[in-house]
Amino acid sequence: MKAVVQERYGSPEVLHLEEIPRPEVADAAVLIRVRAASVNAMDKYIVRGKPFFIRFMVGGLRRPRDRVRGVDVAGVVEAVGTGSGRFHPGDEVFGTAEGSFAEYAKATEEHLALRPRSLTFEQAAALPIAGVTALWGLRENGQLKPGQQVVVYGAGGGVGTYAVQIAKALGARVTAVTSSKHVDRMRALGADEVVDYLKEDLSARTQRYDIFFDVSGTLSLGACRRLLNPGGTLVVVGGGNGRKTGAPIGRIVKAALLKRLARQRIVICNVRVRAQDLEELARLAEAAKVMPVVDRQYPLEQVADAMRTLAEGQVAGKLVIHIA
Repeated sequence: MKAVVQERYGSPEVLHLEEIPRPEVADAAVLIRVRAASVNAMDKYIVRGKPFFIRFMVGGLRRPRDRVRGVDVAGVVEAVGTGSGRFHPGDEVFGTAEGSFAEYAKATEEHLALRPRSLTFEQAAALPIAGVTALWGLRENGQLKPGQQVVVYGAGGGVGTYAVQIAKALGARVTAVTSSKHVDRMRALGADEVVDYLKEDLSARTQRYDIFFDVSGTLSLGACRRLLNPGGTLVVVGGGNGRKTGAPIGRIVKAALLKRLARQRIVICNVRVRAQDLEELARLAEAAKVMPVVDRQYPLEQVADAMRTLAEGQVAGKLVIHIA
């Protein structure tokens, strides 16, 4: 099969297309014939190998242990292991897999769900990591209740576009903060109010909110807290400017220290993809309450170009890799 392979850390140029053996399936594993995948911030950090702690996460100090990049996936089940019972060959699925920037990828049952019929494979591939992050951040971490006032700061990207829609689906009044070019899109996604951060400094407002869902990471943690009600919750999702390789871990450490002192709840968004969360996202998509925003599509041989685009920032929604 063809796959995008990484032999060492560095710029996107370290990624190259190569013919490698298909993954083998055993036990409850599922082999997927990949139709589409999508790019996440974590892919970018793994390619760089920076911040350095990323190398411990992927199991390789000098080079990644797993050579094939990509996690988000949508495709058709090709084969199942002997212990698999939920899926059968021919099922159309989406979720997360090992090395989805390839023609075939291996996944486990608990990381997959049936593809919503209302979504194309490309749209479904844009849903797993970013969609589950928004769902967990609002429902589990933020403990959102109907009628609450929610700010989504950094609403134009992958997680942000889902957060606006999911917060609305959960009954919140949503203020989306984004750049000028995303304002109309935020209104179309259902935001009750849209703030262009290039024209208005949200931190200067006297209004207070129940949940501050921070995807961007560009506003200081102190400013985020000052925009909250006394019993409000700050959900830290983003780690600051992604072009600064140390920004994510630095902001997370600051948030962890501050949460011991602050009156408001400060929660670092901690996500794990589960089948039930993917199924909930599928239900929301079928009910037309969540629609993936796909900025651009790239063929498999142009994954490096997609990584460069992601690193440049200002992506509207998700970048998708079209494979078949």
